[in-house]
Amino acid sequence: MGVYVILSKLTDAGAKTLKSKPERIREVNAELEKMGVKVLEQYIVFGEYDFVNIVEAKDNLSVMKAMVELASRGTVRTMTLPAIKVDEFISEMRK
Repeated sequence: MGVYVILSKLTDAGAKTLKSKPERIREVNAELEKMGVKVLEQYIVFGEYDFVNIVEAKDNLSVMKAMVELASRGTVRTMTLPAIKVDEFISEMRK
């Protein structure tokens, strides 16, 4: 299983949805889980992005498929970053 950092930015339509139905966040998380992407941590942030999500997925294609599905709805745009734990990096570098 891979870990990914997903930076999300709401579109105008997404902001309207969030304002009228804030629990939609949890509904989307449940939908992601059905697509094979488990949300491990989630934060609302200020600045260029609206959310920072730490997720786990089987592979790059699984997380990409889920992000394309979300983007196709027109409510959010994402940037996905594969993440490697520091201990795993150090171990691999020592080989």
